[in-house]
Amino acid sequence: MTDAALPLQSEADQRAIAAIRRKNAVWRRILRDPPAAIAALFLIVIVGSAVLAPWIAPFDPYASNMRLRLCPIGGARCPDFLLGADNQGRDMVSRILFGLRATLGIGIAAVLVGGGLGAVIGLSAAYFKRLDQPLMRLVDVLLSFPSILFGLAIAAVMGTGLFSLVVALSIASIPSIARIARGAAQSIMQQEYMEAGRAVGLGDGALIWRYLALNCWPTILIYMTLQLGQAILLGAALSFLGLGAQPPTAELGSMAADGRKFLSIAPHVSTLPCAAIFLVVLAFNVLGDALRDALDPKLRQ
Repeated sequence: MTDAALPLQSEADQRAIAAIRRKNAVWRRILRDPPAAIAALFLIVIVGSAVLAPWIAPFDPYASNMRLRLCPIGGARCPDFLLGADNQGRDMVSRILFGLRATLGIGIAAVLVGGGLGAVIGLSAAYFKRLDQPLMRLVDVLLSFPSILFGLAIAAVMGTGLFSLVVALSIASIPSIARIARGAAQSIMQQEYMEAGRAVGLGDGALIWRYLALNCWPTILIYMTLQLGQAILLGAALSFLGLGAQPPTAELGSMAADGRKFLSIAPHVSTLPCAAIFLVVLAFNVLGDALRDALDPKLRQ
């Protein structure tokens, strides 16, 4: 289908074709960037492994065998445990797979919820001028509290656990994404097509969705990708402090906390979950930078 045929199509068809072309251009740009391509491939493998953990884990991650307690990597006592065993004699490979499942689930859920709420707040503040000051002051208040404090406060009110951790991380994600969304939306509000939309009688909902949100989503997506790495890191830190996943749940932060007592005799129990956190966060940051380069019009020129 040629560009000349586009005017004969409906507006929805043209928008769908344009979206497909943008998506293909983004992937081509990422694949031409070796670090970004490696990060994307790594994340695909990691996410796939986490989703399929119940089927690909070699052993039950919660089955203890005290005879294999603290078995090192490649130890003769546990030849079937490729990465050794933890302080309860549980297979580290299986624990890490299930830990990735919990850690990624927490981070993704928190960024989707917090990022969605933050985007709504930011777009509303930019579009409805009377809401700008109260919404941004609320965002400033949220920014003034350290994320760790949110975790402590929510754990005190709701108790420890994965749900409390997701709530804390979601609230922590709202203010930064709200500011990014508001800044992007304010530049869109100055464009002529916003005035043209009002002139033809479009309502607030149509203007916000068809013009404001759709033009702001690349910026919001970039920051949400970067925020995902930070949410995973913060979630692991809160779990390390005992505010997130509770034993025997496999989660990378809590696994690192369990192994810190045995660093001198079995360092793999703590260092392997920490290495997994580091690699996942690094991959999300590299991919986020690549998405910024691919989606930012100024950087594409």
